[in-house]
Amino acid sequence: MNNSVLLEIFYVCVGLLMYLVAFNIIKDRTSPARIGTTLFWAILGTIFTFGSLLPGTVVGILLIIIGILTATKQVKIGKVNAPKPEFSAAQAKALGNKVFIPSITIAILVICIAKFTNFSGTVAIGIAAFITIILTLFITKADVKTVSADSNRMLQAVGVTCILPQLLAALGSLFTAAGVGDVIATNISNFIPQGNILIGVTAYCVGMAVFTMIMGNAFAAFSVITVGIGVPFVFMQGGNIVICSTLALTAGYCGTLMTPMAANFNILPVALLNIKNKNAVIKYQAYVAIPLLLVHIALMYFLGF
Repeated sequence: MNNSVLLEIFYVCVGLLMYLVAFNIIKDRTSPARIGTTLFWAILGTIFTFGSLLPGTVVGILLIIIGILTATKQVKIGKVNAPKPEFSAAQAKALGNKVFIPSITIAILVICIAKFTNFSGTVAIGIAAFITIILTLFITKADVKTVSADSNRMLQAVGVTCILPQLLAALGSLFTAAGVGDVIATNISNFIPQGNILIGVTAYCVGMAVFTMIMGNAFAAFSVITVGIGVPFVFMQGGNIVICSTLALTAGYCGTLMTPMAANFNILPVALLNIKNKNAVIKYQAYVAIPLLLVHIALMYFLGF
């Protein structure tokens, strides 16, 4: 089975999961925004399930409807079966450090599948996720129904922010096509002395972090900042393309640690753990992100040239 077929299967699985959320919400008569929330998840499920068959115009219209539902605050969390604190404490005590096995396993599987097979990285993630779900059920001895119940709870908790990664990645492509990188290069050339490697490297790393904070996605920021800063002020000054571009991308991840736009990293844990301060995760990650960004600047300067 080739990459495109498998990827399509995984997209359909994601879509079916969103249909499940819509079904659970429409059954919930106590939901504060039952119709709007159902429509949101049903439309999103349709895009994931039938996206390759739908005309681009139709998908665009569906996204506009999703935007309207979100802007009018018609998407809200409904009734979810959250585990009781006593049960969570008992499970944590029983599992101990075994709770980390699925997280480590999925990372190892993705690397191995992508490296030693012909499957793409995206498909590798899907295969690894499927295997890890089975492993998790085996370790926790949980019922299969737990997968759908907890998936429903997680998606409702994340809400509309679950679509941010896709939208921001598309926005990055749009910015590149619109020539935003060229505009950045033109403007920043007035401040960066040509030929000063340290300032160029600093601008590249800091620009990646800042633009990632705006976009919420280092991949979306990479193309724009590389065109605008990386090429004229780093690569054309003799910077090693492989080393400098790799460090630029991971410098962007420093920005990921400090922005609410990276919803799946910084908002999801807050929602799932019911933390009152929405920026609690960002607050503590900043102490790591800022020194790490300085390390990236030093590494790019000394290793990239």
